[in-house]
Order: sequence, then C-alpha cells, then structure tokens
Amino acid sequence: MTRIDFHSNVPDTLTYVCRLVRKAYGAGQKVVVHGAPQQLAQLDARLWSFSPLDFLPHCGVDSPNAAVTPIILAAALDGVPHHQLLVNLAPEAPAQFASFERLIEVVGATPEARDSGRERYRFYRERGYPLTHHDIGQAKGDAA
Repeated sequence: MTRIDFHSNVPDTLTYVCRLVRKAYGAGQKVVVHGAPQQLAQLDARLWSFSPLDFLPHCGVDSPNAAVTPIILAAALDGVPHHQLLVNLAPEAPAQFASFERLIEVVGATPEARDSGRERYRFYRERGYPLTHHDIGQAKGDAA
C-alpha cells in the first residue's frame, strides 16, 4: 500500500520541491513530480539553477531519456518509468497514485491550497491509506 505524506503550509512550493527532489536523489530514489504543465516548466528551470553544487538530472516524461533519468516531470502519469516516489503539486489526487511506493503531497500556504489539500487528505483517509502530516509552516530545518 502506498505510503502518503502531507507537507502542508509550504510558503514556496517549487523551492520546497527542489529540496525534496535533491534529498530523494541523494538517497538514490527515483522521483516523479506531478503537476500542471506551467508549474512543471517553472520547476524545470529551478532544478537547473537551484543549487550550484548539485546536479539534479531530470526531464519530462515524454523525453527519450525518461527511462534512464532519475527525476521525471509529468503532467500526466501514463507511461512514467519509475514508481518509487511521487511528488504531487496538483490540486487533486493523481489517478495512478496507488502504483507508487510513496506519495508526498506538497500543500501550499494559501487558503485555496489548504482547502484542496484537506480534500485530498480526506480522499486518501477514506480509502484506508496510511497518512503522515508535516506542518512545514511551523517546522524548522530541511525538507522530508
């Protein structure tokens, strides 16, 4: 069963996802980041410039290199090559989330983001998934 973690009250979701991805990649995990195309384009740019000391190899799911790239950016999860860690930036639960070992829901600090995060939390809880919640707005230190 997919392990689901909620990281809520995140003030800058894209920077936070960069930190999550860096940590997961450093631990040898393969990551799929799911979100809207515009959001993923912004994340793509940030991953290239996020840290001058880290190389975070990533590409879109449609890239011919997707199968050998450890970080995949995907607006749709059909055909993703990895199923270890899914990071969700979308306001709804991804349809294929159960095919992943772990899901991290990144919930922003705006009222709209919190409302959609609460809906996803209820959705997973009602289906019996184990849930963990991390309030980032109150936490100090690094992600995940």
